[in-house]
Amino acid sequence: MLPALNPAAIQAQDRATPSCPHFGPCGGCQLQHLTYAAQLRDKSTHLRALLEATDLALPTLQLHPSPPLAYRNRIRLTLAEVGGQLRAGYLNSSNPNNQQPATNNQQPAFLPITVCPIAAPILWRATEAFLAQLNQSASTWLSNPHQIPDQLEIFTTADESRLQLTLYLRTAAPQKKPALPNKFTADFTALCESLRTRIPELTGAGIAILPTLSRQRSRRNEQPRSGPTWGSPGLNYTISSLNARSSKLEPANYWVPRGAFFQVNRFLLPELLALVTNNRTGQLAFDLYAGIGLFSRALAAHFTHVTAVEIAEPAATALASTKLPNLHAVKATTLDFLRVAVTGRDRPDLIVLDPPRSGAGTEVCSLLARIAAPTLVYVSCSPEALSADLITLAASGYTLAEMHLFDLFPQTTHIETVAVLTR
Repeated sequence: MLPALNPAAIQAQDRATPSCPHFGPCGGCQLQHLTYAAQLRDKSTHLRALLEATDLALPTLQLHPSPPLAYRNRIRLTLAEVGGQLRAGYLNSSNPNNQQPATNNQQPAFLPITVCPIAAPILWRATEAFLAQLNQSASTWLSNPHQIPDQLEIFTTADESRLQLTLYLRTAAPQKKPALPNKFTADFTALCESLRTRIPELTGAGIAILPTLSRQRSRRNEQPRSGPTWGSPGLNYTISSLNARSSKLEPANYWVPRGAFFQVNRFLLPELLALVTNNRTGQLAFDLYAGIGLFSRALAAHFTHVTAVEIAEPAATALASTKLPNLHAVKATTLDFLRVAVTGRDRPDLIVLDPPRSGAGTEVCSLLARIAAPTLVYVSCSPEALSADLITLAASGYTLAEMHLFDLFPQTTHIETVAVLTR
């Protein structure tokens, strides 16, 4: 993540007028006061500094910019009553400059919003329609202290032609009690049917039930229970070809269950998929932290066998249902899988890994070194964790052949990288 910038140090030519009226208090987009060129420059500088500190031989950093607005295919909003009306917004730090996250003693405050320029337009249009529906049915959705609307997640396809919605309800009922009164199923069905008249792209929706809010538990780590559903349980998501004339770059189609992780930048996904998977061939490839199979499905067109590893639901079930005869899904943690794979005879020609923000870690990298695939493609959402892992991999004989910065999150300090290592 890019460190916070000192506003006094920003050059005049780098300043931009923020496109969002909530810039500053929101805190979600930290860089809208900079031109997009300045954002890319500062992210590149930060990434180079982290990599140079590893003392590794570094290739030229290749940049992959994104359209700076309307790029997100998914948003997750906080819901709260304001003046008797349900509003959607974000939780922001009490620090007005949003330079530091809230501490345990500094609880985030709710900020209602009226627009989100980094989201695909249909996402906010659907949010407004959804809020209007719930506010019209306040007696059902806003008057019960035991089932309180807490969050709303909306996910759309790249072309905004289809939409999925998840309503998170905060409940005071014990976890072992029935999820919701039976009446909620009929009420939710009526809500979705009515909403579809205003948002015809809506194909499915569900309720997720959250436990009682606790200061001791992070919202990020909460495990919701499933509630009533309506319509399709997911989306068929198409990633378009970069070059329609190339037979190796056919559009890729994915089944994404509601709630499963999927990359959020709808504009850069074709370029990311092409870099990771094209022109890579062989007998066997491993796809670690595979999710719903973003890379696995594309690799299956070029490898005799692909083994894809995922533990998190519902992504693991979606991966296992992939009907490709040469793709083998393994439900396990990457660490557990590698502890077994390192003792086997089969050695992959390629390993792709896309770990969470914490990185792969020392033991995973040590096992990768023992397996010794000729090529590793490491997709990272944390340059700090990546730098530490690269040191471990380089010590085992890997060379950093390519380094790419994908700006999957314009207007924010987040940095996505792809490192290609060879031996």
